[in-house]
Amino acid sequence: MKYLIWAAMGIISAVMVVGGIAHLTDAEMSHESFTRLGLPNWFGYFFGVCEVLGGIGLWIRQTSWISACGIAIIMVGALFYHVSFPPFWAGVPAMIVMLCSIFIMTSNSGGVASEA
Repeated sequence: MKYLIWAAMGIISAVMVVGGIAHLTDAEMSHESFTRLGLPNWFGYFFGVCEVLGGIGLWIRQTSWISACGIAIIMVGALFYHVSFPPFWAGVPAMIVMLCSIFIMTSNSGGVASEA
């Protein structure tokens, strides 16, 4: 079971860190969603920091659960965007990350804490 949790953590970490870096490096596509939602441009940078820290925080025993929870909340927002602005199938990766986050949050081990 712990290997399944680690696989979910690896998937989420990769997606979050790469996506967060895209927000922080001002990648054009990564800020488009915030503009379309009528949000200020700084939201992209804020979420970039949150995504990078969340992806790293999954691997720290004391922050694993809260990181998974925060990532799941971010993914709810991403799903809202993809439902509001078709094509909605583009939200499939966000759905997968959200489900992996929920899996980590609800596992008995709580992520990295399963090492013992």
